Amino acid sequence: MAARILVVDDDPNVQRLLTYTLKQEGYEVIVAGDGADGYKRWAAEPPSLMLLDVMLPKMDGYQVAAKIRAEEGKTAHVPIIMLTAESDIEQKVRGLRAGADDYLIKPFHSAELLARIKSLLARFAPRELLMGRPPMGRVVSFYGAKGGVGTTTIAINTAIALHRELGRSVALVDGNLQFGDHRVFLDLGLDRKSVVDLVTAPSVDAELIKQVIVRHDSGVGLLLAPPSPETAELVSAEGLSGIMGQLRSMYDYVLIDIDKRLDEINLQVFDMAEIVFVVMTADLSCLKNVRLLLDTMRTLNYESAKVQLVLNRSNAYTGINVKNAEGALKRKIDHQIVNEYRSSISALNSGAPFMFTKADSLLGRAVLEFARAIDKTAPAPQGAAQLAPATSPT
Repeated sequence: MAARILVVDDDPNVQRLLTYTLKQEGYEVIVAGDGADGYKRWAAEPPSLMLLDVMLPKMDGYQVAAKIRAEEGKTAHVPIIMLTAESDIEQKVRGLRAGADDYLIKPFHSAELLARIKSLLARFAPRELLMGRPPMGRVVSFYGAKGGVGTTTIAINTAIALHRELGRSVALVDGNLQFGDHRVFLDLGLDRKSVVDLVTAPSVDAELIKQVIVRHDSGVGLLLAPPSPETAELVSAEGLSGIMGQLRSMYDYVLIDIDKRLDEINLQVFDMAEIVFVVMTADLSCLKNVRLLLDTMRTLNYESAKVQLVLNRSNAYTGINVKNAEGALKRKIDHQIVNEYRSSISALNSGAPFMFTKADSLLGRAVLEFARAIDKTAPAPQGAAQLAPATSPT
């Protein structure tokens, strides 16, 4: 059952744009061209949410909101997002006092609008309207079993696939704080803002995060690592945790790409993440590291569903096939990404991720399948089975 959104705006161009954007997300859309008609449509069949322009003929947005709040009673509450071209704080206060739940100033980005809609629906809409869609604010981390296994490549391209192919709002965090590669792999300069601009601020809120987030051409929001290794010391586990908490309220997905250290910061990321994707290749040194990591996860009492293995370059010849690797680890490999090393390294060297420029390639299709698997995965239930005890490989 799709959520029904009532768009009340007298501008036909805005109506068309909002209708297209919302239908792309799977919502049912109803349109009204003036305040009186918007109120009548609400009264006839209350929608799941309203997008209500302020300047409307016949009855302005403030009047519509106030009338709805006066008549809907204590048992019902239709969330209302007011839309206006005015940035004056008095207008915003007036809208909130009239009964609006949120306020957006035109022009706004569709990703921000969708994020606010999903947040309000999560608060007010009946549960059946949200079934079948992942909850907002899912945090997943990418951890490389050793250097050079392609962790950053997979994290970047998965973020792009989730946004461009599956329509999710995505923040990608470069958690390799000393030697982050996202600036290089995405062809960004050292002059871009980074997580340091957040942890050194007196306080962190959504508005500040919007100023620091770098928007990639693919539409993914990027929180970059510090521009130099020495400034990485400014980022604490507590500070990063607070930032991640803010990002969860702003995006469908928060993907964080971390380095191999098992320090306080990375352990904090593991705690926050719904899933930890351990990226590996089929070679002995990597298998050894995966075994050690699984032992560590077991010691930390993480649920088995929290840790998933991603075999990169799965069809590369190493002398160890998937079955051998699973036998050595005594557990299954959850996801496989094909070996297209030349295409991958070419994309990295050009600063143009393959999911952005060649999404229909063999490698692009493999990452899209991986992204779809993430998007279909429900949050791990409480009390799930723990990681199985370690056994020696035969």
